[in-house]
Amino acid sequence: MSKDMRNSKAIEKFGFSKIFGDIATHISQTAGRATTFLCAALIIVIWAVTGPIFNYSDTWQLIINTGTTIVTFLMVFLIQNSQNRDSAAIQVKLDELIRVSTAHNSFVGIEHLTDEELENIRKTCESRAAAEEAGDDAVKRTGRKARKAADQITA
Repeated sequence: MSKDMRNSKAIEKFGFSKIFGDIATHISQTAGRATTFLCAALIIVIWAVTGPIFNYSDTWQLIINTGTTIVTFLMVFLIQNSQNRDSAAIQVKLDELIRVSTAHNSFVGIEHLTDEELENIRKTCESRAAAEEAGDDAVKRTGRKARKAADQITA
């Protein structure tokens, strides 16, 4: 087992991911509120108004630059964490809907395929949909062949 994997398991053992997820969720929800935006805008207004008091000094400019850079840097990670969890939850829900419906179970987990494989499946699905709309027997046979091809790609 690699050192990174051991470190990752140690972090998981102490629940850091759970704590980080909870904090990220709370901060993301708070950051998305109108009052948070108004507070941020107020900080910018106060900073701008104090410009003449500080003669628009380098330090005055550095304060806002440093503050916004730090907030932006940290928010990137929090937002990415929230998006990753939301995407994973939606994917699980979609997979379950596919599993219990008449849709093809072969589509479960296709998010792990390469871009090229996904594009091939998308084209196959579009041609199947067009074939079903047209009602043409020859096109339907092509659609069945495309379905088999898509099933083989994802198998």
